[in-house]
Amino acid sequence: MKYVVCFSGGHASAVTAIEAVRRHGKDNVVLLNHDISSKVEHADIKRFKREVSGYLDVPITYANAENFEEMTPLATIRKLGQFTCPSNHQVLCTYYLKTKPFHEWLKQNHPASFDDPCKNITILYGFDKGEESRMIRRSGVLGAMGYKTDYPIALWGKTIRNTMEMGIKPPKTYKVFRHANCIGCLKAGMQHWYVTYCLRPDVFSEAKELEQELGYSIINEHYLSDLEERFKDTQAKGVCPNDTENGNAFWARVSKVIPDQQNFLPCDCAVL
Repeated sequence: MKYVVCFSGGHASAVTAIEAVRRHGKDNVVLLNHDISSKVEHADIKRFKREVSGYLDVPITYANAENFEEMTPLATIRKLGQFTCPSNHQVLCTYYLKTKPFHEWLKQNHPASFDDPCKNITILYGFDKGEESRMIRRSGVLGAMGYKTDYPIALWGKTIRNTMEMGIKPPKTYKVFRHANCIGCLKAGMQHWYVTYCLRPDVFSEAKELEQELGYSIINEHYLSDLEERFKDTQAKGVCPNDTENGNAFWARVSKVIPDQQNFLPCDCAVL
C-alpha cells in the first residue's frame, strides 16, 4: 500500500506527511505536489516544501500543469475566457492547475474506476476535525473514481502539532495569509484582496482588469474597481493588511480607525 499525501505546501499537509511517514514508513509515502508559478506562490512556501521533503527523506513527486510557471491563475482564466465552470461554478484555475493534473497523474500511475477500485493506494489530505463537510465531499468524489481517502490530522490522532518541533519554520506567509494558496486567490474574499491590494498591487491590477474584460466579479457582486478606493482609504488610515484575523473583527476595526493617519507604511508583519 502506498500513501499519497496531497502535499500542497501548507502546514497541515506537511503535518500529514510527517504522520504518514511515522506510521507507514518513508518507502510507502508519496509527496504529491502541483508546483505553482513563482509569480504567485511565495518562495518561502517552496522553501518549506523542500525542507519537509528533506527531513522525511522522501522526494517531492510533481504533477504539474503544462507551462505552469507562466500559467498563473489569472493567466489561466484569461486563456479560458471565463472564471468558473457554468455547470458547477468551480473556479477554473483550481481545476486546470491542480485537479486536472492530479487526475491525470492518478490515471497514469494508479488507474481505477468505481467498478474496479485501486487497492494499492490511499490518498491522504490535511483536513482537521472541523472540516467534516470537506472530508465527506472529497471521500465521495474520489470514492466514485475508485480511490480510498484518509485524513490523518482528523482521524489518526496527531503525534506532532507543529513542524517547528522538527526545526522547520512554517512559511512566513502565515504571518499575513491564513492559507498557503496563491497570492490573489480567486476563491478568497474581500479581506484577502485588501491584502493583495497592499502587498501585490500588480496582481490586484491584473485581476481588476480581467474582471472588466470578462464581466465577472471575484468577490460576489463587488468588482475590484469598485473596492479600490475603499482599499486605498483603508491603507491610508493605517490598517495593516492581514488575512489571518477574523473577518468581522477585521472590518469592525477598519470602521474605527483614526482617519488622519495618511502616511501609512505597512508594519513588519505585512512584509513578505
